[in-house]
Amino acid sequence: MTFPERLKADAALVQARLDAALSGLADRPVVHAMRYAVQGGKRLRAFLVLDSARMLGVEEARALPVAAAVEALHAYSLVHDDLPAMDDDDLRRGQPTVHVKWDEATAILAGDALQTLAFGLLADPAIGPAEARIALVAGLARASGAEGMVLGQALDIAAETAGRSLTLAEITELQAGKTGALIRFSAEAGAILAGADPGPLRAYADALGLAFQIADDILDVTGDAATAGKRVGKDARAGKATFVSLLGLDGARARAAALVAEAEAALAPYGPAAGNLIAAARFSISRDS
Repeated sequence: MTFPERLKADAALVQARLDAALSGLADRPVVHAMRYAVQGGKRLRAFLVLDSARMLGVEEARALPVAAAVEALHAYSLVHDDLPAMDDDDLRRGQPTVHVKWDEATAILAGDALQTLAFGLLADPAIGPAEARIALVAGLARASGAEGMVLGQALDIAAETAGRSLTLAEITELQAGKTGALIRFSAEAGAILAGADPGPLRAYADALGLAFQIADDILDVTGDAATAGKRVGKDARAGKATFVSLLGLDGARARAAALVAEAEAALAPYGPAAGNLIAAARFSISRDS
């Protein structure tokens, strides 16, 4: 199966798992908002969970709840990031953001519920031994909380509030939390499930996560809303320092390409079995959304 085919197939598997997790909930606006928030997207993080597990010989049935948990957590983060108090966006995945379609209170509650759903999914006995599930819960908590994604968003808001442009080192640190931490967890999940050394996958994910964010910065300059599924040009209008503003468009592209090469090199211990993960790294800087 080619990488595009695998990405699409994995997205369908994860969507079905999320739909099943939400199917028994009450017929309430907050639940409708949750279902809406988990629709669409590339599902790259879920793919990283599933493919790292496949590469290490872990059964798909064990990895699927973990992939769904990552996507539920990611959906929560997008719902909250889009709020007026955060990034104030009205378009996500080509559709109105949750707080625009419903209201701010519903969006906040839907995000809260998706976050707790993520940890509920990690308790699924299908994942395997309790030790593995505990390690996954702890890893996702670190990646999404004040050591990871929340910290990155807090640093971003603090810089914007202060009206201060960040240095390249500061942007790299910020994005390692805001974007990179959840990507790292996703790639390491297969190793956690397999009881294997997560080191090579961690190195791969750190390079991939930064390349992914640089590609987002490039899309904010070169993309269009219809294709990207979200507003573009916001960083420049807000005067925010980005990889593009600091490195220039060509410099940002060169840095992203170098990071993809680092990601590929980190996968050398796995040989041909890492082919789809290598393709994912290349995809991360060639995408248009």
